[in-house]
Amino acid sequence: MENLQNLLTELLDQQQLLQGILSNLRSKDPESYNKVQVKQMELKGELYLQFSYFYEKKVLHENIPLGEAVEKLMQLFTEKFKQGMLHTEEADYQILISKKHKVTILKKNPTKKKDQFDLSHNRKKNYLLEEDVPVPFLVELGVMTAEGKVVAKKYDKFRQINRFLEMVQDIVPYLSREKTVQIIDFGCGKSYLTFALYHYLRELQGLSIRVIGLDLKADVIRHCNALVEKFGYDQLSFQVGDIAQYEEDAQQVDMVVTLHACDTATDAALEKAIRWGAEVILSVPCCQHELFSQIENEDLEPLLKHGILKERFSALATDAARAQLLEIMGYKTQLLEFIDMEHTPKNLLIRAVKGGEVGSVEEMQKYQQFKQALGIDPYLERALEDQLNNFFRQGMPQALKN
Repeated sequence: MENLQNLLTELLDQQQLLQGILSNLRSKDPESYNKVQVKQMELKGELYLQFSYFYEKKVLHENIPLGEAVEKLMQLFTEKFKQGMLHTEEADYQILISKKHKVTILKKNPTKKKDQFDLSHNRKKNYLLEEDVPVPFLVELGVMTAEGKVVAKKYDKFRQINRFLEMVQDIVPYLSREKTVQIIDFGCGKSYLTFALYHYLRELQGLSIRVIGLDLKADVIRHCNALVEKFGYDQLSFQVGDIAQYEEDAQQVDMVVTLHACDTATDAALEKAIRWGAEVILSVPCCQHELFSQIENEDLEPLLKHGILKERFSALATDAARAQLLEIMGYKTQLLEFIDMEHTPKNLLIRAVKGGEVGSVEEMQKYQQFKQALGIDPYLERALEDQLNNFFRQGMPQALKN
């Protein structure tokens, strides 16, 4: 193996390696990766070798400093693979390793050019659901071909699903690995994102989860449950039901998801999540009409007299009020840009994680000043009246009670 180590050292020391593929496993393991691709890349001004490990249904990445990558490559060639192809601008090197670890290196004419590669890490988006790696539910829903190629006209949807999962990725540390995490998805609809959520948390993150999707359309629910059975997703189920009436497992819900629930249906879901003490809330509001007829402010008349501007302002004010109430109820809250699944204008996602100071006087004061300035009375505040009144009784300054 010494000749292989010398070659790898030379190629990496001189920064010649453009790309490589390690294949032909020494012993098959259905739980392990079956191929590794490597490529040189630059991160924050430093050179790395990126290792992409290809499993049956996923791809995992590892970035190793160029100076430490020879050791990792030698480990893979010694323990896992019997074959490899290394591409440089001057030559291709085919690596053949026998069962007794005798190495044959065949030098061939180059097939790659340096200008084909951009070392920048950001040149191509690294999606959480990889291109060219088939995902069963994406194939069934027509986003991917059976080979894992993203269908051209579905690429926006593929990108949107991955954008959603990027937001989910950030909240994974707040989900328990010591128990089964209970997740409710209110208004799941066709459930692209519900299936994506399940696949990401269960298959890629290895969490023990139980996901329930809820929607009012019986035909949609039947279709989703048929897909669940086909894919063997034994901890995912769908039910016909209304957000406001849902009570099952109310004391065990850890995460609430509501995507494009119309108008105050979003508030109904947020109220449920808060009362259940859900650790995580992900909500993409839709059709915020409630405050449109309420907002009054003479100073804002140049804005409010235009219907289209008032409508947009009302939607922003609605989400601002929701976020502030979540902060008051002890959730660290962010408003993030989210690309709508139906190709309508860009939307916002409310991401809230339990762990803030409950009943902060400062946050309540900001909320009261905000609602009084706009003359609004939001649904979510009325729905949480009993809990907010408890806060008042526990020493809220008199000036804020009025």
